[in-house]
Amino acid sequence: MKESQEKIKNIEAEGTSGTNSVKVKLNGDGEMIELKISPETIREEKSIIEDLIVAAHNNAKVQLKSKTSEEISKATGGFGIPGFKWPI
Repeated sequence: MKESQEKIKNIEAEGTSGTNSVKVKLNGDGEMIELKISPETIREEKSIIEDLIVAAHNNAKVQLKSKTSEEISKATGGFGIPGFKWPI
């Protein structure tokens, strides 16, 4: 289980929004470690950029949850962990 916890910490997940105009990368703890905005998107209105960042972040969270779920499933042999709450 300890090995799986380390693997989860090292997982990275990338989320995108628009036509890949905004990319967000999260680490296994759910912290944003990278944000990329295309030059074309920078020219957009502030509210559009904000919405794209939120959408990319939410997409990355979904990807991260899927990846961590896979790792937890491997560690537990497919059995859930009672009372486990996602860190993200």
